[in-house]
Amino acid sequence: MTTYAYSVGVNEVEIDDGFWSPWVTRNREVTIEYQYDRLESSGALENFRRAAAGETGEFSGMWFQDSDAYKWLEAASYELAKDDDPDLRERVDEVIELVAAAQEDSGYIDTYLQLVEPDGKWTNLHLLHELYCGGHLIEAAVAHYEATGETSLLDVGRAFADHVDDIFGNELDGVPGHEEIELALVKLYRVTDERSYLDLAQYFVDLRGHEDRLAWETAHLNEIAGHAYSGVEQGRNDQIMDAGQNLFLEDGSYDGSYAQAHAPVREQDAVEGHSVRAMYLYAAVTDLVAETGDEELWQAVQRLWENVTTKRTYITGGIGPEHESEGFTVDYDLPNESAYAETCAAIGNILWNQRLFELTGEGKYAGLIERTLYNGFLGGVGLDGERFFYVNPLASSGDHHRKGWFTCACCPPNAARLFASLGQYCYAKREGELYVSQYVGSTLETTVDDVEVTVEQTSSLPWEGRVEVTVNADGAVPLNLRIPEWCVDATVTVDGEAVLTDGSGYVRLDREWNSETIELAFEQQTRLTAAHPAVENDVGRVAVERGPLVYCAEAVDNDRPLHHYALPADADVESEHRNDLLGGVTTVETEAAVPSLEGWADELYRPVEETGIEDASLRLVPYFAWDNREPGEMAVWLRALDR
Repeated sequence: MTTYAYSVGVNEVEIDDGFWSPWVTRNREVTIEYQYDRLESSGALENFRRAAAGETGEFSGMWFQDSDAYKWLEAASYELAKDDDPDLRERVDEVIELVAAAQEDSGYIDTYLQLVEPDGKWTNLHLLHELYCGGHLIEAAVAHYEATGETSLLDVGRAFADHVDDIFGNELDGVPGHEEIELALVKLYRVTDERSYLDLAQYFVDLRGHEDRLAWETAHLNEIAGHAYSGVEQGRNDQIMDAGQNLFLEDGSYDGSYAQAHAPVREQDAVEGHSVRAMYLYAAVTDLVAETGDEELWQAVQRLWENVTTKRTYITGGIGPEHESEGFTVDYDLPNESAYAETCAAIGNILWNQRLFELTGEGKYAGLIERTLYNGFLGGVGLDGERFFYVNPLASSGDHHRKGWFTCACCPPNAARLFASLGQYCYAKREGELYVSQYVGSTLETTVDDVEVTVEQTSSLPWEGRVEVTVNADGAVPLNLRIPEWCVDATVTVDGEAVLTDGSGYVRLDREWNSETIELAFEQQTRLTAAHPAVENDVGRVAVERGPLVYCAEAVDNDRPLHHYALPADADVESEHRNDLLGGVTTVETEAAVPSLEGWADELYRPVEETGIEDASLRLVPYFAWDNREPGEMAVWLRALDR
């Protein structure tokens, strides 16, 4: 079962795609530069300078702001892997020098604790996020090393990991309140072959959620609940204390669920608590399964995936409906206007499913990645590359808008690192075979079991379903091509010769490759989708989908308030590609019914038999593109005309 997540390197894929290239280019030329400026203006980089100078007391931003700098380093490193940029390389080197200078001789680094609470290191694992920040440091270190071959940041990451390994399991037993270091340690193990890092990841996963730990954590939380951090201004102390309240249930008790510590991972049946933490944890667990073949952990992962995908995921691929906990509640609780669906959670969903796909080769995981990429993730970034959603509702009264930055700025640099590494999600290698998982125009140059392979792909997705794939290889390499679940009818030909397909999943072609061209045609139809009847907010409503895209209605495109429109199940639907709209999108226009306004001028209530409906049309745009024009209401789920 052993395989490796991200089996294709960032530097092996060059994206050249009509849809995705503008996003990737804007990320490189606009977003990464913009975010560096915000790291500077927010004080994130200044915190490292102060720590390097041995200062104490003054600190800027959230106490886990180091992680934003690390995610920026990771995104910038991916860009350097694809194309050397002397100016960006110089800036990356400068930030690495800052980080290295701030690191203590022991390997410890966390500028908040170093500057504000130097005696508080490792005393509050639940709230202060030392291990979370350290995990992002390690991920950045691995990305930089793989991009450049240099060890300047890798040495910093290894020193921190070695320090953690010395502390935990020896001087201290504990797990991070916010998971992240677990998956980072597996990445570090894979580039260093140092077994202690894999064992440390296993330690953190296996310690989590046991009853004796739960009792200790309850006592510890009660002890620190009234602690006022010396040297911390009251505003930040209040933030820390407020964050701590999320750990407790309404009756004041603590059960660990907020941080996925309510039961050992091997015994968990439902995805609970903070959604980003959950995704990072289960991504790490999947990595451990890949490395160790642990069947008990694998059974748990499959149960958890079934729970979240069949009962707790939005149609956009977003997860985590509740604002207060930034996470999950109960099955089928998927409100629309009050949805949280954090951008980071969508990214975490992609991270987990990529690992699941590379472990199994099953198309359902790649299909969920596609859904989340085009909808739940992409909607989190504005078309200008400088504005972002932290929260992604599926309905809005017109007062929810993207922002340039956030006090808790985890989402923008997280989005940047996903855009910068997009090529890794398009292809995969496992067990001597090559997979085309996402249809994104690109060129792949890689080796599969020592066989050199070049794949050139052109794609018309998401607007149309035409794809061409040309393959060259020095030997026989089985090629697997995904048939999307949304495809009504698929045809596959190799140099004009038809290949049989059996619906969704993968078409496997095992042959010698010498510039043969594979043509794929995925028939797209606009479709109306209903939610499970247990989803209270969507009963009597439908959503509009076309290909991999979820659509929404915006006030700017329609004459009536959106709640007036009802869609018949057999509505005539037309699609039109508009190059002049939102950077070029395919819009959908559907038949609808609206209440007649005749006779209501001086009435508030009337007998039903005196009212009527009249024909109308409703225009929709892709969900990812909403809130890029004038403000107004938005809705994904629309009333269905009674059937």
